[in-house]
Amino acid sequence: MGTVNKSNAAGDGRFAYEGLERAIHEKARLGILTSLVAHPEGLSFGDLKELCALTDGNLNRHLAVLEEERLVTTDRSARRGRPQTLVTMTTAGRRRFQQYLNVLERVLADAAARQPQAAVIRRRSAPDLASG
Repeated sequence: MGTVNKSNAAGDGRFAYEGLERAIHEKARLGILTSLVAHPEGLSFGDLKELCALTDGNLNRHLAVLEEERLVTTDRSARRGRPQTLVTMTTAGRRRFQQYLNVLERVLADAAARQPQAAVIRRRSAPDLASG
């Protein structure tokens, strides 16, 4: 086991990553929000379901969480006599998602900076080995 560097031992929370919100960090919700960020005009329920490979029930459950957090809105209407649901990301949702991504970038940078050099070299070489 390694020891904690004395300069970081004060419990400064450097690796707490408080900005990784649970409402966003769950895999399906992260996929939903990423899909919506790429489609600012919104997506139909059916398109979102297909893009995220979710069932109706799972998508409904995750959208309820995202709506409760005010990250997305759903607009239910009828088109050609059929119910149609359009899901869009809110302005606050876009801002919070960008903040989440900023923290996630910091996580990745911290992890990459602390990888042993040999592991980095092996990881870079792995695709070459697989192709040969």
